[in-house]
Amino acid sequence: MARSSGSVHHVSSADAGQTLAAFLRPRLNNASWSRVQKLVQSRHVLVHGNLCTDVARRLKDGEVVKVLEVAAAPLPKADDVRVVHVDDDVVVVDKPTGITTTRHHEEASWPAQRRQLQPTLEELVPDAIGKHLAKRFGTVPGRTAPKRRRIPPVRAVHRIDRETSGLVVFARNVPASRILAEQFRLHTTHRRYLALVAGRARARTIRSHLVRDRGDGRRGSAEGDDGKEAITHMTPLEHFGDDYTLVECRLETGRTHQIRIHMSECGHPVCGERVYARGRRGESSDGSGAPRVMLHAAELGFVHPVTGEELRFSSTVPADMRKVITALRKKYREPSR
Repeated sequence: MARSSGSVHHVSSADAGQTLAAFLRPRLNNASWSRVQKLVQSRHVLVHGNLCTDVARRLKDGEVVKVLEVAAAPLPKADDVRVVHVDDDVVVVDKPTGITTTRHHEEASWPAQRRQLQPTLEELVPDAIGKHLAKRFGTVPGRTAPKRRRIPPVRAVHRIDRETSGLVVFARNVPASRILAEQFRLHTTHRRYLALVAGRARARTIRSHLVRDRGDGRRGSAEGDDGKEAITHMTPLEHFGDDYTLVECRLETGRTHQIRIHMSECGHPVCGERVYARGRRGESSDGSGAPRVMLHAAELGFVHPVTGEELRFSSTVPADMRKVITALRKKYREPSR
């Protein structure tokens, strides 16, 4: 089957209400209905970042439809969510890429079938906890694994982007949720990210005020003091010639898309970036071969909501990001540091 090469299409007010199939046909050189159906059902189409296999889905004004050159990988399951720490009050997990942390409010009315197609991390974590506990106690000599019981839902206290991998903490009860949420609100948590960015980045602290609409419908920095203050401390870890840099970003604040926006606005967009790419065209042309936004939540620290103990966790760079970095090291042979 012929495939469109990662094309992106924006749904306008005139397109709103059309089915996905009707919307795509004229944008794919008037492809046949059967070809469009096959394209959608074979996991080649994303709607607003989420996989869609329903050709009859009605589109909304402002949504973004992307036709992938290569079929999207199967969505992560509970088995793909690594439980790093769990107790009666909190659970820390390592989030795989390709899954949203929580369900957005506009998805509350989604039918069960669609929710199963696109589960969130929050929905998968209880099952991951159950499997983790069964496995842990099942390996203790002289003890048999306890019977699997239903794990109550967890409560989100912060989020990381769909394409971002790494550490996320959830509360397991209401009191813990309130205390953890307050720590994130006051920015007393420790959050360290690793990012592969375009260009030769230097150490710097980026300060700006982020607004929900920078003028083109996307988040960005305001000219004055409008919006919420955002502070990112960026340090280069490894240079690949003058073309790419592996950096660490320490967040003093934790605004939505903060690192992606700051990196792009300072001239070093995260490799694989589409939304905040330079030129604001919605597609990354960095040439790194990044299959997604190369951003990883590598360290997470907070004060335990009950014991008061200071906890800190770390996560290694996932395979897809390591592959890109390894390829760049090979290409540039001995990158300067």
